[in-house]
Amino acid sequence: MRIIGIVPARMASTRFPGKPLAKILGKPMIEHVYSRSMLCKKLNFVYIATPDKEIQDYCKNNNMNVVMTRDTHERASDRAAEAVLKIEKKSGKKIEIVVMIQGDEPMLQYEMIDRVIRPMISDRSINAVNLTAPLKSKQEQNDPNQVKVVVDKKGFALYFSREPIPSRKKGAKDVPMQRQIGLIAFRRDFLIKFNELAPTPLEKIESVDMLRILEHGYRLKMVPGAFNAYGVDTPQDLKKVERLMKAEVRSNAQK
Repeated sequence: MRIIGIVPARMASTRFPGKPLAKILGKPMIEHVYSRSMLCKKLNFVYIATPDKEIQDYCKNNNMNVVMTRDTHERASDRAAEAVLKIEKKSGKKIEIVVMIQGDEPMLQYEMIDRVIRPMISDRSINAVNLTAPLKSKQEQNDPNQVKVVVDKKGFALYFSREPIPSRKKGAKDVPMQRQIGLIAFRRDFLIKFNELAPTPLEKIESVDMLRILEHGYRLKMVPGAFNAYGVDTPQDLKKVERLMKAEVRSNAQK
């Protein structure tokens, strides 16, 4: 199967302008994401998709595949879809699976990409897969930057929210709290279809794109894992992630 990774990245982040080129351990965040993605042997190629010449120049100067996209996209999935069409046109080959890798996930592990692809290879009825990881504290549970998800007995998403779900108000002691990780695999045709679907009310209310899939009656497979990976939404997040990555480097050096 022809499987590629697309890393949407733009400089004009509302909460953290210039985020893709913000440095962590001496390297821009986008380079961490790209180099870690390249370790996944299931991916034929990895591309950065960006509207910014500054990011394009950095990628070209550092031997990173890059595709220029329009600066009018509001969603990462729109940018990824445009990039796919451009890559297909240039290569003359159709892509089968697209892994959309968020450019603000510098702690990405290549095993995470393997895991998100696996259900789509084994079951052709699955059109989209997303990863989850446990929330580790009440602070994380209440953090609106952490998107929470609840799933059914077969592991398909029921709902996403920036609020704590499921509720703790009834006094339950063992509440399964899961967060969404910014790593989503689409079948190529479903990614195009997804971007043609009208935005939905709950998607807008929660500011969670994946709710569009559920509100239009499609299913989204969620794959759990004990991943110690955190995204970067703010400069404060960057400091936290840098501390965690320093600890990761020390741990690897001791093995």
